[in-house]
Amino acid sequence: MDDFYWLVLGILAAWRLTHLLNAEDGPWDIFLRLRRRCEGSFLATLLDCFNCLSLWTSAPIAWMAATGWMQGILLWLAISGGAMLLERITAEPPAAAQAYYVEDRDPASGD
Repeated sequence: MDDFYWLVLGILAAWRLTHLLNAEDGPWDIFLRLRRRCEGSFLATLLDCFNCLSLWTSAPIAWMAATGWMQGILLWLAISGGAMLLERITAEPPAAAQAYYVEDRDPASGD
Protein backbone atom coordinates (compact mmCIF):
# COMPACT_ATOMS: atom_id res chain seq x y z
CA MET A 1 0.00 0.00 0.00
CA ASP A 2 2.85 2.36 0.80
CA ASP A 3 4.38 1.84 -2.66
CA PHE A 4 1.06 2.61 -4.34
CA TYR A 5 0.84 5.84 -2.38
CA TRP A 6 4.24 6.95 -3.66
CA LEU A 7 3.34 5.95 -7.22
CA VAL A 8 0.17 8.07 -7.14
CA LEU A 9 2.03 10.93 -5.49
CA GLY A 10 4.77 10.70 -8.16
CA ILE A 11 2.21 10.72 -10.99
CA LEU A 12 0.45 13.76 -9.57
CA ALA A 13 3.74 15.60 -9.04
CA ALA A 14 4.97 14.80 -12.55
CA TRP A 15 1.66 15.88 -14.09
CA ARG A 16 1.64 19.12 -12.11
CA LEU A 17 5.21 20.04 -12.98
CA THR A 18 4.80 19.08 -16.64
CA HIS A 19 1.53 20.98 -16.97
CA LEU A 20 3.07 24.02 -15.30
CA LEU A 21 6.01 24.09 -17.72
CA ASN A 22 3.98 23.15 -20.80
CA ALA A 23 0.71 25.04 -20.55
CA GLU A 24 0.59 27.60 -17.77
CA ASP A 25 1.87 31.17 -17.59
CA GLY A 26 2.80 30.98 -13.93
CA PRO A 27 3.16 33.82 -11.46
CA TRP A 28 4.45 36.98 -13.13
CA ASP A 29 4.31 35.08 -16.47
CA ILE A 30 7.57 33.35 -15.59
CA PHE A 31 6.83 30.12 -17.51
CA LEU A 32 5.41 32.02 -20.47
CA ARG A 33 8.63 34.04 -20.64
CA LEU A 34 10.68 30.86 -20.33
CA ARG A 35 8.88 29.28 -23.29
CA ARG A 36 9.29 32.46 -25.36
CA ARG A 37 12.98 32.72 -24.52
CA CYS A 38 13.54 29.14 -25.67
CA GLU A 39 11.85 29.60 -29.06
CA GLY A 40 13.72 27.94 -31.90
CA SER A 41 15.75 25.62 -29.66
CA PHE A 42 15.56 21.98 -28.59
CA LEU A 43 14.20 23.10 -25.24
CA ALA A 44 11.28 24.85 -26.98
CA THR A 45 10.27 21.65 -28.76
CA LEU A 46 10.51 19.82 -25.44
CA LEU A 47 8.36 22.39 -23.64
CA ASP A 48 5.74 22.22 -26.41
CA CYS A 49 5.25 18.44 -26.13
CA PHE A 50 3.53 17.33 -22.92
CA ASN A 51 4.38 13.66 -23.49
CA CYS A 52 8.07 14.34 -24.11
CA LEU A 53 8.31 16.72 -21.18
CA SER A 54 6.65 14.23 -18.83
CA LEU A 55 9.51 11.81 -19.45
CA TRP A 56 11.98 14.43 -18.26
CA THR A 57 9.98 15.57 -15.25
CA SER A 58 9.25 12.03 -14.07
CA ALA A 59 12.90 10.92 -14.19
CA PRO A 60 14.06 12.68 -11.00
CA ILE A 61 10.86 11.70 -9.22
CA ALA A 62 11.43 8.03 -10.08
CA TRP A 63 15.09 8.30 -9.13
CA MET A 64 14.16 9.61 -5.68
CA ALA A 65 11.46 6.98 -5.08
CA ALA A 66 13.18 3.87 -6.47
CA THR A 67 15.24 1.43 -4.44
CA GLY A 68 17.07 -0.14 -7.39
CA TRP A 69 17.89 0.59 -11.02
CA MET A 70 15.28 -1.84 -12.46
CA GLN A 71 12.57 -0.42 -10.21
CA GLY A 72 13.73 3.08 -11.15
CA ILE A 73 13.34 2.46 -14.88
CA LEU A 74 9.90 0.91 -14.47
CA LEU A 75 8.81 3.62 -12.06
CA TRP A 76 10.09 6.32 -14.46
CA LEU A 77 7.98 4.97 -17.31
CA ALA A 78 4.96 4.35 -15.05
CA ILE A 79 5.01 7.88 -13.63
CA SER A 80 5.37 9.41 -17.08
CA GLY A 81 2.59 7.20 -18.46
CA GLY A 82 0.33 8.08 -15.55
CA ALA A 83 0.97 11.80 -16.09
CA MET A 84 0.13 11.43 -19.78
CA LEU A 85 -3.11 9.59 -18.98
CA LEU A 86 -4.04 12.24 -16.43
CA GLU A 87 -3.39 14.95 -19.03
CA ARG A 88 -5.67 13.21 -21.54
CA ILE A 89 -8.42 12.92 -18.96
CA THR A 90 -8.23 16.57 -17.85
CA ALA A 91 -7.39 18.32 -21.15
CA GLU A 92 -10.09 20.28 -22.92
CA PRO A 93 -11.04 18.81 -26.29
CA PRO A 94 -9.68 20.77 -29.25
CA ALA A 95 -12.07 23.17 -30.94
CA ALA A 96 -13.78 21.74 -33.98
CA ALA A 97 -12.68 23.18 -37.29
CA GLN A 98 -15.17 25.36 -39.10
CA ALA A 99 -16.88 23.71 -42.04
CA TYR A 100 -15.76 24.98 -45.41
CA TYR A 101 -18.54 25.46 -47.93
CA VAL A 102 -18.22 26.46 -51.56
CA GLU A 103 -21.38 27.08 -53.52
CA ASP A 104 -21.42 25.52 -56.96
CA ARG A 105 -21.80 27.84 -59.89
CA ASP A 106 -25.05 27.70 -61.77
CA PRO A 107 -24.20 26.63 -65.32
CA ALA A 108 -27.40 28.22 -66.63
CA SER A 109 -26.44 31.71 -65.40
CA GLY A 110 -23.23 31.83 -67.41
CA ASP A 111 -20.95 32.58 -64.42
